[in-house]
Amino acid sequence: MKMHRDLKVWEKSIKYVENIYKCTADFPKEEMYGLVSQIRRASVSVPSNIAEGATRQSNKEFLQFLFIALGSLSEVDTQLIIAEKLGYIDKSRFDGLIEQNNEIARMIQGLIKSKKRRD
Repeated sequence: MKMHRDLKVWEKSIKYVENIYKCTADFPKEEMYGLVSQIRRASVSVPSNIAEGATRQSNKEFLQFLFIALGSLSEVDTQLIIAEKLGYIDKSRFDGLIEQNNEIARMIQGLIKSKKRRD
């Protein structure tokens, strides 16, 4: 069973995690167990929740996991803003990650609307 692997939003969120890991590799070493850990865990939560939800029995359960994924995206958004304000991310990289975040959020919201119509 690979339902989640067939979802474009899951694919894009995997790429997002990859970009988050590359970006946070450049953060100061003293942030390894602070902001770096927080951003990485929240970003990994996005495709993980999409995958877990896709294997559930009902749309209602899937929706619950999609909302959790949206919450994780909001966490990453906030953490990226903090990192940018602290000077850990340059403006160009920040803008690219935020755009990816927004695109994934829009896709999840579209999937939520689609799943709600089926109930």
